[in-house]
Amino acid sequence: MSADERDKPAPEGLVATQLDFQNPHDESARDNALEIAIGRQVREFRRQQNLTVAELAKQAELSAGMLSKIENGNTSPSLGTLKALSAALDVPVTAFFRKFEEQRDATHVLAGQGLKIERRGTRAGHQYELLGHTRNSAVAIEPYLITLTHESEVFPVFQHSGHEFLYMLEGEVGYRHGGSTYVLKPGDSLFFDADAPHGPEELHTLPIRFLSIIVYPREDGE
Repeated sequence: MSADERDKPAPEGLVATQLDFQNPHDESARDNALEIAIGRQVREFRRQQNLTVAELAKQAELSAGMLSKIENGNTSPSLGTLKALSAALDVPVTAFFRKFEEQRDATHVLAGQGLKIERRGTRAGHQYELLGHTRNSAVAIEPYLITLTHESEVFPVFQHSGHEFLYMLEGEVGYRHGGSTYVLKPGDSLFFDADAPHGPEELHTLPIRFLSIIVYPREDGE
């Protein structure tokens, strides 16, 4: 990269920072999926008991380096090691395999066949079409296709827990979040903390269609 290229500013609206993303094409993650699942469970149990790596390693008579490798899925622990960890964490050995054995669900929705539901905005003429849902997860994810027409009203006072991501498909809308209003056109997106008041404030070009993906922690028993 040339000096001129390094000095170029980041595109408008983006922060010039180094972010750590998952690699969806990482072949090694497929090869050691079991080790990764076991490691995540060990780390989860350790954190639930407020133990450091060094503390758990001492209780299980392992080195801290070996425990770190296990938690990061970089080594395949022996049955003896798993027994030692299960005793130190007071969980059955089978608990370490829980994530690996979990059913991974998928939801297939054909065009126009999403579930029409009643949400707070429906009273303002907003059409909500639920495109999928999560089950057996601590995090709830709700993807909606939202349509606004001439019968719709502006309604900039939604407020709920979690985060929301919008992606514009058709039309143009002035969308308010907190004290700011963003003009969204096809291809534009908006990601925000949903705890602040938000919603469509100005209906510029109708009809308006956009994807709304809401993510929030699921309450116990929900």
